[in-house]
Amino acid sequence: MSVQRLHTNQRMSQIVIHQDTVYLAGQVAADDDLDKNAETQTRSTLQAIEKLLAEAGTDQTKILSVTIYLKDINADFEAMNRVWDEWLPEGTAPARATVQALLCEPEILVEMSVIAAV
Repeated sequence: MSVQRLHTNQRMSQIVIHQDTVYLAGQVAADDDLDKNAETQTRSTLQAIEKLLAEAGTDQTKILSVTIYLKDINADFEAMNRVWDEWLPEGTAPARATVQALLCEPEILVEMSVIAAV
């Protein structure tokens, strides 16, 4: 069984494909959006996810599972959900967990880790 790794460095790969499953590394907003609010960061994060899923030969309708990390779940859960609900086509909701976490940079408010079918 082969494993395909894309956008790889010493520490991690942005995309790993094994059989018919795609694993994405945690995605955050583009650098230009890191000084913005959770809604803007969520949009930017979802754009990054869309791009990587397309590169792997899939899309958001085939997401199996997502873990969403929020810097402040009380402050940002509602804003993140508004954007998420707009982005995800009806009837395609994946298994999901949303947690509060210390993220790797203080300006990051939202990070998402995705597993999808090809």
